[in-house]
Amino acid sequence: MRGKRDLGPREARERFLDRRRAENTERTVRTYDNRLTAFVEFCEENGIESMSRLSGWDLDEYRADREADEISPTTLRGSLVAVKQLLDYCEDLGIVEDGLAEKVNPPTLDRSEESSDQQLAHEDAEELIEFYRRDRTWKGRPEHAVLEVAWHVGCRMSGLRALDLRDYDPDAQTLEFRHRPPHTRLKNKEAGERVVGISEQVVAALETYIARERVDKRDDQGREPLFCARQGRPSDSTFRAWSYMGTQPCLVEQCPHGNRRETCDYTRRNFSSKCPSSRALHAVRTGSITWQLLQGLDIETVAKRVNAQPATIRRHYYKAGLHEEFEELRADTTLKLDIEDTNE
Repeated sequence: MRGKRDLGPREARERFLDRRRAENTERTVRTYDNRLTAFVEFCEENGIESMSRLSGWDLDEYRADREADEISPTTLRGSLVAVKQLLDYCEDLGIVEDGLAEKVNPPTLDRSEESSDQQLAHEDAEELIEFYRRDRTWKGRPEHAVLEVAWHVGCRMSGLRALDLRDYDPDAQTLEFRHRPPHTRLKNKEAGERVVGISEQVVAALETYIARERVDKRDDQGREPLFCARQGRPSDSTFRAWSYMGTQPCLVEQCPHGNRRETCDYTRRNFSSKCPSSRALHAVRTGSITWQLLQGLDIETVAKRVNAQPATIRRHYYKAGLHEEFEELRADTTLKLDIEDTNE
């Protein structure tokens, strides 16, 4: 031991999360919190009151306990990686013995286990967006505007939430993603900052949203969010609801699950995530990345648009096939990238 200080498992988790808040988005912090909750509960249930008492045996028991819960390989790996990072942090503080973190061995996943196959299929995205563009009732609603940007750009939810009205330039057809801590962080901080081109049709959707639906209100920092709700800058849960409600197939076709839209509970905001066919924003992002590649954008260009490493795209998002050939991007391609070009 390098020091005499000690922390209980719950205290260690809270201190670790406080450190993460200074470096990550709130959503990432919540992910750490969720993944470490099972570990804290395991410690408390087994009488482990201080981190200094942890041993390799305890860590092996924890893994066996999680495996007994029959969680997915991806969830198991995420849980163990979070514990390993917590122990790395505690090692730096001198709370646990050196090398304890190395005794955590997260499982190695194959490509199919690492990458979720759930995504918004490009056929479904095209049908939904075409519906929104022609329907007078739905055109320009938040569900429409968010889907237009999320699909044609492939950005993360933190990027959507970070956009201010000043970051949108309809004349240049661009959106500028900026890292403005502490309230609107991008996942990769300054490295996530970029200017992205959008098509005229996406601009038209945003213009309709701003004119008809956007609440003209500032957030707590005096900034004007591009996507704005009655309380100001929308919460993550609001963006999730817009995505779940906005991707339900019963908007454009008969319910594939045999329900009637008029009486289905899933059409209500609080239950929209329960719809088997609705999609979260991450699933929209996954589908968008595949779709952009299929439109002929090279991986490096897509990586810049969506703020991801090309290797990450190949490993986690690229579902178009291993032997696709992509042409070099022309300078004006991203300003024309739109679902309407898909059918030509």
